[in-house]
Amino acid sequence: MKVTSKVYHAKVKAIDKAMQTALVKSVDALREDLIQSQTMPFDSGEMQNRSMSVDAKEKEKGHVRLVTDTPYARRLYFHPEYNFQTDDNPNAQGLWLETYITGAKKDFLRKAFTTFLKKSGEV
Repeated sequence: MKVTSKVYHAKVKAIDKAMQTALVKSVDALREDLIQSQTMPFDSGEMQNRSMSVDAKEKEKGHVRLVTDTPYARRLYFHPEYNFQTDDNPNAQGLWLETYITGAKKDFLRKAFTTFLKKSGEV
């Protein structure tokens, strides 16, 4: 038996590019969903609206991060026992990403990635 294989490098590059784009769009969709769910603590809106961004500098390596760069974000995130004001975000709480990690929305990123990858037309 003889087997011959041919690698289409242009197609592989196109699929890789589509995957990178889908990854960035998925994390941005997470950011938007997080804002819509109104679970982040909100006082002036700095942490949620101006300081939260998608860091896609390492997307070629498959690393995209949702970054909140305020000095107090870490303290608020890891202290769910705080009494968060709920005037602007009625669901404000600590550990606001837990629902995406182990909770009701744990498949959010996988589904978003799949959707964006299919829409790219490359896969």
